[in-house]
Amino acid sequence: MLWLTLLIIWFCLVDISKIKMTNEQRKLTIGMCTYDDFHGTYMTIQSIRLYHPEVLNDIEFLVIDNNPTGKQGETLKSFITESVPHGRYIPFDEYTGCGVRSKIFEYANTPFVMSLDCHIMLYPNSLKRLIEYYDDNPKCDDLIQGPLLWEQLENELTLKDGKKVINISTHFDMEWRGGMRGRWSNHPTLGYNVDDPPFEIPSQGLGLFSARKESWLGFNEHFREFGGEEGYIHEKYRRNGRKTLCLPFLRWMHRFYRPEGAPYPISLRAKLKNYVIGHMELGEAMDEFILHFTDEDNKEKNTDDFLRELIIETMNETGYLPKFKNREIMERVNPYTRKVHT
Repeated sequence: MLWLTLLIIWFCLVDISKIKMTNEQRKLTIGMCTYDDFHGTYMTIQSIRLYHPEVLNDIEFLVIDNNPTGKQGETLKSFITESVPHGRYIPFDEYTGCGVRSKIFEYANTPFVMSLDCHIMLYPNSLKRLIEYYDDNPKCDDLIQGPLLWEQLENELTLKDGKKVINISTHFDMEWRGGMRGRWSNHPTLGYNVDDPPFEIPSQGLGLFSARKESWLGFNEHFREFGGEEGYIHEKYRRNGRKTLCLPFLRWMHRFYRPEGAPYPISLRAKLKNYVIGHMELGEAMDEFILHFTDEDNKEKNTDDFLRELIIETMNETGYLPKFKNREIMERVNPYTRKVHT
């Protein structure tokens, strides 16, 4: 009987070691947070499995359900656990919002991680080339992104020199517009050929971003709901001596159309507070933020008193202090002027 017991133990150890080896061989976690968007999540994952078969042995899928008790939670869980090899489903409802995406890096089992919105399609060969990029740069500490490919697909863009190129957006300019910091923009020469070299960008939409798991700097733990993370995370990388890069081959297309509207919580108050938190964490001057949200189009709903309330609330919750360039703006919104660095 002893030999039989030892044989069973040996077989168990062999199986475990094989499983461990298989996990270690995988290089990239493709993760997405979803909130009542089964259809988008399904199509994102299945499009990768259908059109990027060359990387399937190198990747794992990770889905964080931000509304697991919602009407789509059980179906989503069944799809991931029953139909997606090397896929994991993780329910998370402690809070909602953009900051949940840091959980993708926390739960990833691979050295490199890609966060996708749960309604993204990827350009042919993009995943293969990203994995090759990481193979060549195993200690990469940068934030990696790629050009947005607009949904029209066949439209052309005319550059300043008159050259016609595919209609993509290589980055965000760090400008305030329409209630957010970031305006779709284009590099004057780079990004229109998938073989162009990587180049630094000021910011980009976060429908797709990637980083080495151990070097991920993370979103602020106080972020809630939607908004405020774009520009913030890019500046955080720069302030830590790192780069935010566009890899021209890493093209992605985002589903902007939402006939039923966004299913997750969105509030102006939460978005503005996220901006306040981000600015104060990084020590960024808040002048442009305040001027944008109290301009002629916004001053009735975003009063100085409202912004002051958000600043005081953030100071009390985090211990951060606001920073301003202009004393007049500082005095408008901050009662604690003696504590503020100028």
